[in-house]
Amino acid sequence: MNKKIIINIGRQFGGGGVAVALELGRKLGIPVYDKELIKKAAQDSGFSAEFFEESDEKKRFLSLSAIFSNRFSETENYMSDRGIFKMQSQTIMKIAEQGSAIIVGRCSDYILRDMECTLDVFLTSPLEVRAARIAERTGMSIEEASSLAEEKDRKRAEYYNYYTFTDWGIASTYDLCLDSSILGIEGTADFIIEFARKAGKI
Repeated sequence: MNKKIIINIGRQFGGGGVAVALELGRKLGIPVYDKELIKKAAQDSGFSAEFFEESDEKKRFLSLSAIFSNRFSETENYMSDRGIFKMQSQTIMKIAEQGSAIIVGRCSDYILRDMECTLDVFLTSPLEVRAARIAERTGMSIEEASSLAEEKDRKRAEYYNYYTFTDWGIASTYDLCLDSSILGIEGTADFIIEFARKAGKI
């Protein structure tokens, strides 16, 4: 690719977001950041990766007493969700400045809203399809998987809406919204690439 592109992927839980992102990364030859983003934020901040995983896409208020990688303290110091969000936002901006990337979730579309090279995508699927994917991956029952999907989506919506002042999953927020169950993982990735080409992004 001659052009720099940042593809931000929002997704419902079980909507195939990570799988599509990985397929896009393979086809375009650019890095994908999902859990890697948490590890990088931890490295940049000096906190443990476990700390970021605990707060990942959730609104919380966490004690600092045991989150440093090699340090424990009895003092009652706290870091707000906003502090965590700021650290992760800085990491996302650094990644975007360095070159092309695919970033999954974590309000990256909002954080990078002033960059012209971005393509903001939201991936969804019917609940029964998402529940089947989750059940296959985790061994849960369909009922348990459905409940988990709804709970995760609620938390993601709360997190996104709180920090972006916009609406998670609403079509007007994104450049492209797709049901990944229609074309499958590879077909969805191909469609996004074709859309990006026609939009002059790549």
